[in-house]
Amino acid sequence: MSGILVIIAALGALIYLAYRGLSLLLLTPALAILAVLASEGGPLLASYTQIFMEATGGFIIQYFPLFLLGAVFGKLMEASGSARVLADGIIRGLGPARAILAVILSCAVMTYGGVSLFVVAFAVWPIASALFREAELPKVLIPATIALGAFTFTMTALPGTPAIQNAIPMPYFGTTPFAAPGLGVITGALMLGLGWVWLEYRARALGPGYGDEDDTSETRDTDSAPSLIIAAAPLVLVLALNLAFTFVLIPSMDTSYLAQPEFGQTDIGALRGVWSIIAALTLSSLVLVGLNWTCLAKGLSQTLDAGAKDSLKPIFNTASLVGFGAVIASLSAFALIRDWVVTAGGDNPLISLAIGTSLLAGMTGSASGGMSIALSTLGETYLEMGQAAGISPELLHRVTAVATGGLDALPHNGAVITLLTICGLTHKQAYKDIAMVAVIIPLVALAVLITLGTMLGSF
Repeated sequence: MSGILVIIAALGALIYLAYRGLSLLLLTPALAILAVLASEGGPLLASYTQIFMEATGGFIIQYFPLFLLGAVFGKLMEASGSARVLADGIIRGLGPARAILAVILSCAVMTYGGVSLFVVAFAVWPIASALFREAELPKVLIPATIALGAFTFTMTALPGTPAIQNAIPMPYFGTTPFAAPGLGVITGALMLGLGWVWLEYRARALGPGYGDEDDTSETRDTDSAPSLIIAAAPLVLVLALNLAFTFVLIPSMDTSYLAQPEFGQTDIGALRGVWSIIAALTLSSLVLVGLNWTCLAKGLSQTLDAGAKDSLKPIFNTASLVGFGAVIASLSAFALIRDWVVTAGGDNPLISLAIGTSLLAGMTGSASGGMSIALSTLGETYLEMGQAAGISPELLHRVTAVATGGLDALPHNGAVITLLTICGLTHKQAYKDIAMVAVIIPLVALAVLITLGTMLGSF
């Protein structure tokens, strides 16, 4: 029991200290080593170099291209003005009468196309602020509106999304980004629909008025901005190429060489999804540069450099959480927690998978971090349980991805803190509605997904 208390204390300290702003790069190894010392007095240096760093490095090796290319693509969208043009086009197209839906959809289109949610938040905020003021909608609802479009259904539910949360399960389950597409669309539509209804209800309940007349939105130069069609083309291309590489081009290749030791003695089933996203983002980035050459040429090297740098902090933070999880999983007390999680769903491994992934995402304040810890420690177990229960790997993939998108948005989540900072609001002012659309409703959608998947299987 004392070992379990040590694990809980380590996770609690991680949540609290991360919320206080301490670097995860320092926190995770320090707390992992303290957990080893407090629970077993084990080999500290070996726990750091052979467990923590092995797990951290393994994650970086596997997923760095996705973080790098996603960040570069998002930076190019931002620098070219395409992100702003898309947001403005959708918002202005639907008009003040549909201001909330317009902001949601503008965020959704960009994140589904591969733009970083942080880029989306910065791009949409000034336009959303102006539109909400024009429509006399409360400013305090803007963070929740952006969160619904950027942090929820496009991140975890919709098939084909290039979000890292949709990529991490692929090598564990041998799936593609389009796993369980029908269930994903239903789950995503439920998040969107319920979230939109909630925000419209809250707008009526709060009454008319922006609520901060001293607030001014940033005005932007539109002289060099691309047309809406040019701005949208790279996003459409990401999805189209992802589909093409996943189901046509890569399956047609001769990849028998992957069985050789120098290529990791693997097969294309474990790599197809990652390869597809790498190829789609690379080619789409090249097209984006070509379409916006006049705008991007002068500062292209600086933009690419900034995008590459933007990828470093997210991947190292996430990878360090994976290393922390690996050390915690090596403790003898973790076996008791693992056994409880595995049996929590009774005869239905989908429930167990959802509980374990959700709790870890909430504890770490990171969807990708929590998912990585869950799958690195229990992924093989869940796959075996699923096969024994006749559950397809595609359904396991979709449940895992959706399960990360609920408790991850607790108040200590970095994206939540950043979003509130951008909007100039506090947790007290705006978190209640973020919690509803990014925590409560995704958990409801997860329950529906598990129910449908249990009754109907994957489709």
